[in-house]
Amino acid sequence: MSVSPVMACVALGANLGDAVATVQQALRDVASLPSTQLVKPSSLYRSAPYEAQGPDFINAMVLVQTQLSPLALLHALQALELQSGRERPYINAPRTLDLDVIFYGDVVLQTPELTLPHPRWQARAFVLLPLAEVWPARVSVAQLAAVRDQAVEKLPYSDSFRASSI
Repeated sequence: MSVSPVMACVALGANLGDAVATVQQALRDVASLPSTQLVKPSSLYRSAPYEAQGPDFINAMVLVQTQLSPLALLHALQALELQSGRERPYINAPRTLDLDVIFYGDVVLQTPELTLPHPRWQARAFVLLPLAEVWPARVSVAQLAAVRDQAVEKLPYSDSFRASSI
């Protein structure tokens, strides 16, 4: 189903395999979804697993304009996760790729399959920092202060994804 163009934010993360390459490829893949255009990618960030175990995560955020419905976007992202070898053996398991819709415009939605905005976006520095890069109006100083104790490292420019690398 196609809808009027909407700005959507998608969080990306990986902590298995070559996580930097996986997230960079996922940024390109998200930007090339049908009826979807890249608006702005964030830098890459490294963070310790939050309420999870395993190696450090590589995280990013991408702002896209899409005509996909919220559920069509979710299903397209889940297909990308499966292509990357994503398995879900238990909650918060290490993963080859994790793609989450954080915002879909100003839509508020709660279904068994999708909740918008993402229910835990404000509690996670690895979401707030890249979100502040791509959509600063969505992140307040108070929100950033609330997660300042969570260790998140912005990767050097040479390790980061840029629109020119699409």
